[in-house]
Amino acid sequence: MIALSLAEIAAVVGGQTHDIPDPSAEVTGPVVRDSREVVPGSLFVAFAGERVDGHDYAAAVVEAGAAAVLASRPVGVPAIVVDDVQTALGALARHVVRKLGATLVALTGSAGKTSTKDLIAQVLRRKAPTVFTPGSLNNEIGLPLTALSATEETKFLVLEMGARGIGHIRYLADLTPPKIGLVLNVGTAHIGEFGGREQIAQAKGELVESLPPASEGGAAILNADDPLVRAMASRTKAKVVFFGESGEADVRAENVRLTDSGQPAFSLHTPSGCSDVTMRLYGEHHVSNALAAAAVAHELGMSAEEIATALSEAGSLSRWRMEVTERPDGVTIVNDAYNANPESMRAALRALAAMGKGGRTWAVLGKMAELGDEALAEHDAVGRLAVRLNVGKLVAVGGREAAWLQLGAYNEGSWGEESVHVSDAQAAVDLLRSELRPGDVVLVKASRSVGLESVAQALLATGTEGEVAAR
Repeated sequence: MIALSLAEIAAVVGGQTHDIPDPSAEVTGPVVRDSREVVPGSLFVAFAGERVDGHDYAAAVVEAGAAAVLASRPVGVPAIVVDDVQTALGALARHVVRKLGATLVALTGSAGKTSTKDLIAQVLRRKAPTVFTPGSLNNEIGLPLTALSATEETKFLVLEMGARGIGHIRYLADLTPPKIGLVLNVGTAHIGEFGGREQIAQAKGELVESLPPASEGGAAILNADDPLVRAMASRTKAKVVFFGESGEADVRAENVRLTDSGQPAFSLHTPSGCSDVTMRLYGEHHVSNALAAAAVAHELGMSAEEIATALSEAGSLSRWRMEVTERPDGVTIVNDAYNANPESMRAALRALAAMGKGGRTWAVLGKMAELGDEALAEHDAVGRLAVRLNVGKLVAVGGREAAWLQLGAYNEGSWGEESVHVSDAQAAVDLLRSELRPGDVVLVKASRSVGLESVAQALLATGTEGEVAAR
């Protein structure tokens, strides 16, 4: 974070200083909520959670060098006490972002946010110092913490914004007002909470409504291939830039294809030129993500050649998202277990089919959460798609939703040993260990709550004697 005195922070967040001998002392380190991340000069944010109360660590973090604690009550060590810690954290982020002067890029969407954010960051940091959301810390706590990690040298701040209801993105955009806003897609992730795709579109579009007008440099980057996103052009006063495979897109892909290993290649066309891209990532769905990143980069002054080079060299920065590892015995494990929704599940299955040419393919799938009344139909459809794509074997892991996956496969014609329903991750590992052979490709994917990354980790472990840790 940029250096601020404790007195200035207290004024910004509307707090009172307690047990601070020198209010002019500065916070020179990061703002953190995990006591293990404290370094000299840090500001420790004490959240009172259901299981852990950060206030209990106040003395320890000050002893470790924290300048003070942002707290909701006096803690006996230097502290800035506020009525609500989360509100104060947001106010501090808003203050710092306004002082920085960095160009803020925000993105949202139902699927692909984190992968696209990672691509944008890898492209932009070739041009200037860039700070971006780590992993998927895209909520009312993670977003301000990311913004506060920026320094005076930061030129681009790339923030992922998530939403679980109307008004969430509007709130985040108020904390960290973006100049460029990107909407990737409107799908069915969290549809059980929103109530429908139209409501999801309403929530995602709050991002473009928050942008400054075109005369002040505001730019809305919208997916021309998604009708609900394309329609958001009428909700903003910012300049509108379309990306996609549509011929109407300002930034588009032509001659899209997959390499023999399942990596996308295409010709990138921008208003200022074109250049060829061959990505290191796996799956055709990354073409749309790459075009979104290219549209942002082009708007910020990068040439088609610069963008294409950066996209061709970009890798995955966030764990458990299409992580491809080949074991010494020739079995390839694709760990895409961080999260799942119908759109990302279909994309992952298509990537598996492309990667498995010449070998057997295995789809180890689990529950997709928060689908509400659509859950049965969506799980059934994914099971059917696995059969249509000629996936060699579907291993459905878990309870009711897994049974629906297998039923969909069965009804599509997957009989005998082509699909199987197992109770838990350990059962899946036991099955795979007994049947995998060189050349096989295994996809592991489910919602985060299922914890199927343990299957991928067990299959990649050096030995085969260990069991999956309980979750």
